[in-house]
This record gives sequence, structure tokens and C-alpha cells, in this order.
Amino acid sequence: MDGTAFVAELEAFQAERLAPITAAGELSLANDAGDPEALLKVALANEVSVSELAALWIATTKELDVKLALAKQAGDEARHFETVALRLAKLGFDAAAFSPPPDNALFAYLKTLPSTVERVAAGLFTLEAIAYGVNERFMALCAARGDHETVRIYREYIQPDEQAHQRLGGRLLAKYATTPELQAVARTTVTKVLEIAGAARAQAAARLGTACVPGC
Repeated sequence: MDGTAFVAELEAFQAERLAPITAAGELSLANDAGDPEALLKVALANEVSVSELAALWIATTKELDVKLALAKQAGDEARHFETVALRLAKLGFDAAAFSPPPDNALFAYLKTLPSTVERVAAGLFTLEAIAYGVNERFMALCAARGDHETVRIYREYIQPDEQAHQRLGGRLLAKYATTPELQAVARTTVTKVLEIAGAARAQAAARLGTACVPGC
């Protein structure tokens, strides 16, 4: 099938596989658990990890439009880090003392991806879709606690970028995943990212007491 039709099909597939991850956050809303500062520290780790990942891929990606997309993603995620850090500072946490944790299984996997189609499918297309979905549940948790400033920050600054990254990933996949072989690679990559992310988020939920954990 052509690239546009493939991406439409892949988005439906992705949404189906993403549903259990976002549903876990929905169930957690009833429990109102998890420490707000700890959850925002997870956001810090995610933002810096995605920024680093995108920057890592730039030099070894041949296609200029994909290079520029990764550069934009790296810059946007770095700005998200700064935005969350400022919010944490107002809550009494010094982000200068923050030390990013070692790569979890998801980022260790992402850093091994060698091809443009894999990188776009994993990073821009799927990772950002996960982030947008789980951030909606995190925002709902913040709203339920009366933390409307964090909700505003996510609604006005972070979520629009995450959605733009995911849509850009879809356009790039439509352009470059144009053969049955490349489309199979993209589908396999999306599946793998969702599987690893689901397991990682389940572990984080058990540790933090809520599945409403923010994404990148």
C-alpha cells in the first residue's frame, strides 16, 4: 500500500496497542496516589533522555528532513526539561541537583535502532504518541489535586509539541516507509516500543504508586 494508507493503518494499530497503557492511568485516577514531586522528576528524566536520543541520531541519519525533525525534537524536549525544572523549583526542588538515571530498557533499545524508518517509527511516531496519551492522565491527576499550574504548563507548552512531533513522524513515515519490507520494519518497531514501554511503565507504577506517570 502507499505510504499515506500505511500510516493510517499503523496509527489505528498503535492506538489499539496504546489503549491498555492509557487505561492503566485512567484506573489510577480513582486512587489519587503518587507523590507529585516524584512524578515530575520522572518527567525530567524522560525529557532529557528523549532530547539526548534525538541528538544522538542526528549525525547518523542521512535524510535532511529527518535530521531537521530530530533536531527540532531534541530542542523541544530540552525546553520541556527546563519548563518542568522551573515548576519543580517552585515546589522546592533544585533541578541543578538532578542526575539523570541510567537508560532503562526502552531507551537502551531505542539507541540500537540503525535505520531511518526504525528511528522515525520508534521516536517521533510512537514514543511521542505514548507521551501524549499518558500526559493526559497525569494532567487529570494534577487537576484532581488542584495543581492547575502543572496542568497549564502541560496543556500550553508540552502537549502541543508532543502532538506535533507525532504528526511529523507520521508524515515522514508516509514518505519513507513505501515498500512492504520497510512497512514491516516500521510495524515491528512500533510493536516493540509499545511492548517495552508498557512493561517499563508497569514497573514505574508499582514503584511510584500510580500509573499516571508523565511521558516525554
